Amino acid sequence: MQFVGYDAGDGGLLLSRGGEVEFVDLTPGTELAYTLGGRRCAGTLHDGEHIACDAETAPYCDEHSHVWVCARCTGECLKDEMDCFEDHAVYLAAFGPATFKVGVTREWRVETRLQEQGADRGAHIRTVDDGRAARRIEAGIAERIPDRIRVPTKREGLHRAVDDEAWQELLSGFDPIETFEFDYGLDLTGKPMAETMAAGTVRGVQGRLLVLDRGGSTYAVDMRSLVGHEVTAGSQARELQSSLGAFD
Repeated sequence: MQFVGYDAGDGGLLLSRGGEVEFVDLTPGTELAYTLGGRRCAGTLHDGEHIACDAETAPYCDEHSHVWVCARCTGECLKDEMDCFEDHAVYLAAFGPATFKVGVTREWRVETRLQEQGADRGAHIRTVDDGRAARRIEAGIAERIPDRIRVPTKREGLHRAVDDEAWQELLSGFDPIETFEFDYGLDLTGKPMAETMAAGTVRGVQGRLLVLDRGGSTYAVDMRSLVGHEVTAGSQARELQSSLGAFD
């Protein structure tokens, strides 16, 4: 068996069993019990089936690395022919306590995109006719508000509420069309520790971060770090860093 992907929107891992792909549900309270083995390229998914790859590069080798050129667009189309002729939204995302980013997505995906990124709050600030125009606006805003936030930075603020004063100050420079607030139900009292594992009780998923309780401590796992790992059913005892709460 091998982890071959994840779904940040629906909160699940994709597990391949001999080419058949199954969805590992990460609903809060689910018990995960997988032992991670070696890691290699996760191959590719085609028509619901997994095509394996033996390359040692993980999570994907060069042949199976797919770069979405639109993600790198700053207003000058990188494709042979521009094809993003539909309404696009420019949005702001907030991560606790006061980390903000600007982004672009198709208008109908604004709320979904914010949740996929694990945002605590969001604001739809502009709608334009096509992706190129949206990327140009984004590039201008990105001169003062970043357009990328690293996963470790998001983990640092998982247990923190958004600084409402800082968020409102940011929004005061725009005229939001719609705002959003999200509750991922993690109910954290402290910062979870970074770990790569797939065993424990699911507390919840926020963006790419899977939060697990195990042995009296709470851990945050970047689901991308699981992709490519061979796994066996059943968890094994291993040395894990423990939070101070584990000794209370």
